Amino acid sequence: MNILLLGNGGREHALAWKIKQSPHCTALYCMNGNAGIADVATTVTGNANNPADVVAFCQKNTIDFVVVGGETPLVAGVVDALAQAGIKAFGCNQMAAQLEGSKVFMKDLCAKYGIPTAAYQRFTTAEPALQYLQTLSPPLVIKADGLAAGKGVIIAESYAEGEAAVHTLLEEQGAIVIEEFMEGEEVSFFALTDGITAIPFGTAQDHKRVFDGDKGPNTGGMGAYSPAPLENPAFTQQIMDSIIIPTVNALNAEGITYQGVLYAGLMVTKDGAKLLEYNARFGDPECEVLMLRLNTDIVEIMLSVAEQRLAALPTPQWDDAPALCVVMASKGYPAQFQKGTVIRGVDALSTPSYQPTKISEGSSSEPRLNGVGLTPMTAADGVAQAAFRNFSWLVSDTVVFHAGTARDENGALTAIGGRVLVVSSKAATLRQAQQNAYKAVDAIQWDNGFCRRDIGWRALGV
Repeated sequence: MNILLLGNGGREHALAWKIKQSPHCTALYCMNGNAGIADVATTVTGNANNPADVVAFCQKNTIDFVVVGGETPLVAGVVDALAQAGIKAFGCNQMAAQLEGSKVFMKDLCAKYGIPTAAYQRFTTAEPALQYLQTLSPPLVIKADGLAAGKGVIIAESYAEGEAAVHTLLEEQGAIVIEEFMEGEEVSFFALTDGITAIPFGTAQDHKRVFDGDKGPNTGGMGAYSPAPLENPAFTQQIMDSIIIPTVNALNAEGITYQGVLYAGLMVTKDGAKLLEYNARFGDPECEVLMLRLNTDIVEIMLSVAEQRLAALPTPQWDDAPALCVVMASKGYPAQFQKGTVIRGVDALSTPSYQPTKISEGSSSEPRLNGVGLTPMTAADGVAQAAFRNFSWLVSDTVVFHAGTARDENGALTAIGGRVLVVSSKAATLRQAQQNAYKAVDAIQWDNGFCRRDIGWRALGV
C-alpha cells in the first residue's frame, strides 16, 4: 500500500517509525514531516489542514491509505473529503472531531448521557466568567473551548491568576470553560473504535508542566511513560464500561459515527475515574512510548478501524517492558524561543559505521560512542534489522524521535520548534528506561535545549 501520513511532530515520527515496519507498507509519504521523518518516509510539501490539497496529492500519487496524526486536519474535515474521494483514512470525521475541537460539545455530551466528568460552565464574555470564579475555591481550572495545541488549560492557584487566564483565553479563543478542580491520579487512557466496536489501546502518564516537580505553565507535554501504574485488567474494563463505550453509544445516538482514536484524559478521584477531556488522536508524547511497546502491526490495526472490522481484529499485543520518553525543548518554551539553533550528536549516533545497536553492560573493550557501550543488535533481540534501517538513532530500545527539527543548507540538524526531540527508551524496568533515556539525552549536544530531569518521578516515588 502507498500510505500518506499527515503531520510533522514527534507523534508522527513515532507513527512513521511503526508504519514503516508493516508488511502492508509499500511506500510511505509524509506531509510535511521533519528531519527525522525524512529518514523513514518521503516528505512532501502541502497544507495538511486543507482537505482539497490532501485529496489532490492522494489522487496524483495513487495513495491507498491516509493516517492523520494531529487534530487540526480532523477538525478541518480532511477525513470527510477523503471519504468522498473514495480514499481510506485512519482518523475521525469532522462531526466526531468536535469531541476534541469543542470542550462545550464534549461536556454537553457527557452531561446528556451521564458520562462522569467535572462540573462546568461555558462563557463568552469576561464579566459572568469572573463572577463564577468567585463561587469557586482555588485551584481554578480555565480551559479554551477550541483547539490550543495542548496548551489551552490553565490551572490558576489564585483568583488573580484565574482572572488573567479568563481574559487571555477569551481574547485568544472567544469562548472558555470553567470547571471544578478534581484531585487524584491523572491517566491518559487510549481506545480505538470503528463506530461499532471499541477496544482499549494502552495507557500512559504525561508530564504537562514545563519544570521539574510539575511546576510552571502547561505545555504540549515534557515527557511520558507507559503503562500507567494504575493499569490492570479491572481498571481497563471499568473505564471501557463507564466512559469509552458510553461515549461511542452517545455519539451514535447523536447520529455521529466515530472511527479512530479516543484519547481520554482521566482523573482517578476518591469517587472513581472522571473524564477531564477527550482528544481525537494519539497524544504527543504518549504516542512515542505506546509505539515502542506495541508488538502488533499498526497498519493492520488502523485498517481494521477504517474498514469497520475491529471486532475481528486479534487483541493487540504489548511488550510488558515499560517505556519512558523525555522531551528536549528550546529554551523559552512554551513562551518565545529562538529558532535555527544547531543540535549535534544525534546524527553521529546513526552513522553507517554503527549498525542498529543495543546498550551493552559488557567489557570496556567493546566499542564506545559518547560513553555509551555498543554491540550489534541481532534478530534475537526481537526486532528485525530491516525495521530499524535509517532511523534517527537506536541504542538498544532507545529511539530519538524528532519533533521540531529541520536541516539547514549545510545539512546540520537544527531546532525550529518548541518541542524538538523526544528521547524514548524501553527497558525491563521503568527506572532502567529512565536511566537509558537520560543517558541518551546527555549524549546530545544542544546549547539552546533543556528538558525536565524528573520524568517518571510519580511512578518511581522520587
